[in-house]
Amino acid sequence: MKKINLAITGCMGRMGQQIIKSARSNKSFKIVALTENRIINKKIDGIKPSLNTEEALKKANLIIDFTVPKCTFEVLKIASKLKKRVVIGTTGFSKKEENLIKKYGRKIPILRAGNMSLGINLLMYLTEIASKSLGNNFLSKVFEIHHKHKKDHPSGTALMLGKGIAVGKNKDFYKLMGKKYLNKKYFPYGKKINFNSLRKGEVVGEHEVTFSSGKEIITLNHEAFDRALYSEGAFTAAKWLMSKKPGLYSMRDVLNFK
Repeated sequence: MKKINLAITGCMGRMGQQIIKSARSNKSFKIVALTENRIINKKIDGIKPSLNTEEALKKANLIIDFTVPKCTFEVLKIASKLKKRVVIGTTGFSKKEENLIKKYGRKIPILRAGNMSLGINLLMYLTEIASKSLGNNFLSKVFEIHHKHKKDHPSGTALMLGKGIAVGKNKDFYKLMGKKYLNKKYFPYGKKINFNSLRKGEVVGEHEVTFSSGKEIITLNHEAFDRALYSEGAFTAAKWLMSKKPGLYSMRDVLNFK
């Protein structure tokens, strides 16, 4: 089977390094390009990292991007011109930026997910079902923990879960979004969805959704122990995306959750 030529952006970042590591044992992919937002004067697996340019990305069939929104849009602009597929694991997009990604999806196949884990995407599916089943008698909130290096909060995954609650209630997520807390030991339920983010140590990722009626509490949670599950999920998404037409897809499409 012919290998998929892969470009990895943000190659010096935590997820960039993890994707490179996972690619070494994945027989479906061949790394042909590595990029960073600064000059790197060393080779990684025989490839010298470069800035995000057409020249750097032209040999790739597909680009995997776990960076920051500014970098992601640099990549999308180039990918759109070169007609390259893109898997986006970047988080922290504004609503306006999310709409811009949709526009790029009219030109090229894009898969975007706040989390590439099978377990997290199943959790989101269950969150929608619980939110719909429990109705308005239950208040909800989302808690997440990540390593101390993570800059954005709430995490992209926490926001995904918040959207799952909103979908279950058939309401607009942005109108339902409540307060965003950071490093609080306790945070309240509210009429809207409140979020609390804890940053400590080297925690890979923990997420929890709770629903409370005041008389009972229902908890859905997921804990990640190995960052490899995200890179493996990204490769699963990448292989799936290779046969797709232009559009904006999610891990839900890959996993065929209805």
